[in-house]
Amino acid sequence: MTETRYYKVAGHVFCVSGEAERFALKGEGFANYEPFTCDEAAAVFSLTVSQGIPVSYDEEWRQEDDGQEIVCGRTADGRPVFEFVWYGETAGWLVCSPDYREGRLIMTGRYTKLAIDNALMVLYALATADRQTALFHAAVVSHDGKGYMFLGPSGTGKSTHARLWLQHIEGTELMNDDNPVVRIAGDGTAVVYGSPWSGKTPCYCNVSCPLGGIVVLSQAPYNKIRRLGGIEAYVALMESISGKRWDERIADGLHQTENALASHVLVWHLECLPDGAAARLCCSNVTI
Repeated sequence: MTETRYYKVAGHVFCVSGEAERFALKGEGFANYEPFTCDEAAAVFSLTVSQGIPVSYDEEWRQEDDGQEIVCGRTADGRPVFEFVWYGETAGWLVCSPDYREGRLIMTGRYTKLAIDNALMVLYALATADRQTALFHAAVVSHDGKGYMFLGPSGTGKSTHARLWLQHIEGTELMNDDNPVVRIAGDGTAVVYGSPWSGKTPCYCNVSCPLGGIVVLSQAPYNKIRRLGGIEAYVALMESISGKRWDERIADGLHQTENALASHVLVWHLECLPDGAAARLCCSNVTI
């Protein structure tokens, strides 16, 4: 028996099909998807989940982060493939169509949630890259009707700084703690959205608001903030956006989104301590 479920994130609908009792996105372990369920509609991509034999491919690139690896390559017939590895054990292989509109996740039976979450994030990022949409590695809070996004490499303190806003800046709410989505609206404004993917912090809010500012964080023994402009702002954005940049369609789409953001949204660099003074300094500058 198979089941198909539909979800909408930042206005983009996608669907997941699989063996209903084992792989459908339901139950306590997949509660992060429930706020994003929607009725059947035209989907930007579809994912089919099953079990099967290991996939052979030629490796092109790999990303490692805190025990997790995503290995990217191509099968012998040229299809893109991603292998998801957790501390040396493979959780599954995602085999995609060339346009990333269809994907098949072949499970090993280990780390099921990790494999499904990663497969959906990969497909979402790549299928929407040419639709003025970007999946960020960032934390984002809302304040006075606008969203403020905190960027930086893993371990920089994005989640810590977001929590400091919650503690010290009245009227602040957490929108997402790891993977918010930014989309350029038809009038050119940038809108930030919550998503079903939020890292170690369970914050799966189906909410959105105009993007008021972007802050690049770095650790320092003091608190200091300055505006970034031009190429500095563009590079800061590029380093925090998921995408397969050697694919021309994806690279061109992300470039348009990054250029629009760098041109129309204020970007700041905050060197800071993990304290309330850093949050207050940041807020007093970026919310003007």
